[in-house]
Amino acid sequence: MGKKIVLGCVLLLVCLLADAQKIVIKGVVTDSISGEALPYASLMLKGTTIGTITDADGRFSLSTSSAVRVLEVSYLGYDVKTVDISSGKTTNLKIRLAPTGITLNEIVVEPGRERYRRKDNPAVRFVREVIARRDGNDPRNHDYFRYDQYEKVVFAMNDYTPKKKKNGQPGKFDFLADFIDTLEVGTTILPVSEKEKIETVYYRKHPKSEKRVVKASKSAGVDEIFSRDGIQQFLDEAFQEVDIFQNNIPLFLQRFVSPLSTIGPAFYKYYLLDTLQVDNKPCVDLGFVPFNSESFGFTGHLFVALDSTYFVKRAILNVAKDINLNFVSQMTIEQTFEREPDSTRIITKDDIRVNFKLSEKSKGMYAQRLNVYSNHSFEQPLGEQAGVFEQSAPVITLKDAYRQPDEFWVANRPESGKKRNPNSVEALMVKLRSVPVFYITEKVVTTLVSGYIPTNKDPRKNKFDLGPMNSTINGNAIEGARFRVGGGTTPVFNPHWFFDGYVAYGTKDKKMKYDALVEYSFNRRKDYRLEFPRHALRMEYMYDINKLGQNYMYTSKDNVMLAIKRQKDTRATYLRKAELEYTREHYNGISYGAIVRNRREYATEYAAFDRINSDGSTTPVKSYDMTELELNFRYGKDEKFYQTRTQRIPITYDALIFNLSHLMAKKGLLGSSYTYHRTDIGIQKRFWFSAFGYADLITKAGKVWSKVPYPLLILPNANITYTIQPEAYTNMNVIEFINDEYISWDLTYYMNGNLFNRLPLIKKLKWREVFCFRGLWGHLTDKNNPAVNGEGLYAFPAGSYTMGKAPYMEVSVGIENIFKFLRLDYVWRLNYRNHPGIQTKGVRCTMHLSF
Repeated sequence: MGKKIVLGCVLLLVCLLADAQKIVIKGVVTDSISGEALPYASLMLKGTTIGTITDADGRFSLSTSSAVRVLEVSYLGYDVKTVDISSGKTTNLKIRLAPTGITLNEIVVEPGRERYRRKDNPAVRFVREVIARRDGNDPRNHDYFRYDQYEKVVFAMNDYTPKKKKNGQPGKFDFLADFIDTLEVGTTILPVSEKEKIETVYYRKHPKSEKRVVKASKSAGVDEIFSRDGIQQFLDEAFQEVDIFQNNIPLFLQRFVSPLSTIGPAFYKYYLLDTLQVDNKPCVDLGFVPFNSESFGFTGHLFVALDSTYFVKRAILNVAKDINLNFVSQMTIEQTFEREPDSTRIITKDDIRVNFKLSEKSKGMYAQRLNVYSNHSFEQPLGEQAGVFEQSAPVITLKDAYRQPDEFWVANRPESGKKRNPNSVEALMVKLRSVPVFYITEKVVTTLVSGYIPTNKDPRKNKFDLGPMNSTINGNAIEGARFRVGGGTTPVFNPHWFFDGYVAYGTKDKKMKYDALVEYSFNRRKDYRLEFPRHALRMEYMYDINKLGQNYMYTSKDNVMLAIKRQKDTRATYLRKAELEYTREHYNGISYGAIVRNRREYATEYAAFDRINSDGSTTPVKSYDMTELELNFRYGKDEKFYQTRTQRIPITYDALIFNLSHLMAKKGLLGSSYTYHRTDIGIQKRFWFSAFGYADLITKAGKVWSKVPYPLLILPNANITYTIQPEAYTNMNVIEFINDEYISWDLTYYMNGNLFNRLPLIKKLKWREVFCFRGLWGHLTDKNNPAVNGEGLYAFPAGSYTMGKAPYMEVSVGIENIFKFLRLDYVWRLNYRNHPGIQTKGVRCTMHLSF
């Protein structure tokens, strides 16, 4: 018994001693300017493996009995900081991190509690001086400007640690450990996509022109399932080169207010924090933070020369933690500038680093887009370089740009573009594809993304694709279940000649439909028949169902997602059509074309052709024929789109797009049943309102000049699905209105959360407001109105009307960014509500991922 007591006392003493040595370290890690918490910062006891990370609110807790009393704190874009730990059992710390490479005084700004004043604020006066000089230092004020640019874009798995097998057996992906890289802050990453490019940029002021000559380019990674040019277009738009000397900064397909915007003093709080040396030059550290942390602005520092030039030597920008920006948990932009003897500003580095996360708990992805600029010159290009401005393409890719050897990259890659791990992403992809489960998964995802199945495993040998697969099965009220199979050749078969087509069959109408297309491209194609710029001659012959008044702009008519409808889609005819088309697109945004079309349209029981006789009686007509000439003109300079095999999906609507078309036919010429003239014009543009969101406007007008039956008149697009479709009327029935002249508009305002961000609880959901107003003013002249001058016309189908003086109008209020991908609209029809069988209100939805 005594031994047990002694043993118990010894154990108790050991526990007490151990507890006496253990300490608990708690605290919060914040930005040194805004006081904003830094989530997922790394904390480690120096020289040990003991550590932790901060939570989503920047807080941490660490319990340890280690004798080490020095804590190292690191965070992407900030200097590593060491903190001495006191000997007490519990230590509460407030750790403030400063941006990389800059030592700041211990100045704390707490915007939530301070009383900030713009009037008589020396920091505001100071930034106004910087803003006043921003345009005068622009290098593009010179007649000529030239520089070399190295660009590197990396996507990687963030904070990556190889998984160890519990049973000690080797795993299929053990080789991934050989490709791990380490960032400056010590975080390990696994690069899964890497793109590099070296080019020379030439600028001319009069006449204004900018050309890029690509000398070398290479890419590899898991994103090879997407279109190479399409991904490049998206990255160029989402990760644009940041120009802080403009009012708005395009980034992540949004618009951020620049700290040097003319509205900056009304949008940001500025602070004169310290004087310090940057490149051995005395500078002022000008800190800034938005008044509203949820708005599209930055926190950060501008380091401005402490002299009369107010020259910005360096800029560091971060996004606020509370910003209503999807997937971006952390971002740092660092830029450096040099001043020429004539005060011209030239940028030497633009480095964006981003942590992407689908959820707070995930490690997410790391991305970096690095631009290094060198060899700046303001001399006029001479010799061979002088001819660069005569090229029509804005980007000129040299012949061997995609085949430069490794030696070229070693010699021309700047020091900041090099990585610690010599193993390349190309080698990683070769090893990954040697694992069957990865290879099969990649092929399945490729099919889902492109919609097509290649007939050869090797893309370099694949001559034919089957698809689109999302159109294989569909259905409608006339055909019943519709089955379709099709495909087309690729540039591997021939870079100039393309063959495409499909066959389809309906189980209810028991009719075979088909389409056959052959196209000759005068330009050599790389990936797709429709890639920009087109210069082609196309011949097509088809026979298929023709859904009147249903034309969905950015999806196939057979897309299975459109199969569920709010009413029966019986307003349809059968159409046999042959076309010969010439199309020409130019780099300056101008395109034009001509189509010679012969078509025969067949009546159905759902869309009868009942010709009105002189005595008012009607005679059923089986079909009518038309041979038409259509002329098209389009202007869309700087339009950005993602190119797929069959479509161009807009990335942004920033470019002004103008369309003009005229269609004509002569009765009796090549079998035409009617003389026909129709003109249409359209304009589309996005308008940015800086911090207050943006609006997309689509407006069109048209007129049919001739007397023709209703299938040749203007039938507004009716959206009878439950999805949100642009340029289609949500609560209008098919062929509810028939006109021969019209003006339409589709105005959608995206507020980017400006209202919801001000509601204490709602703002945590990061919802965004969407308001839409669509309308159609239409008129039917007497010559095309069967009730007035009906002889020779077709009687209108039941349920069709002419419009009064008031336009058709509908409005919607929507919420987007629900779960970061869903948009829901509630739509009201404002007038013509007395028509039978209509829907006056309803809910519509769409899936859309956006930043």
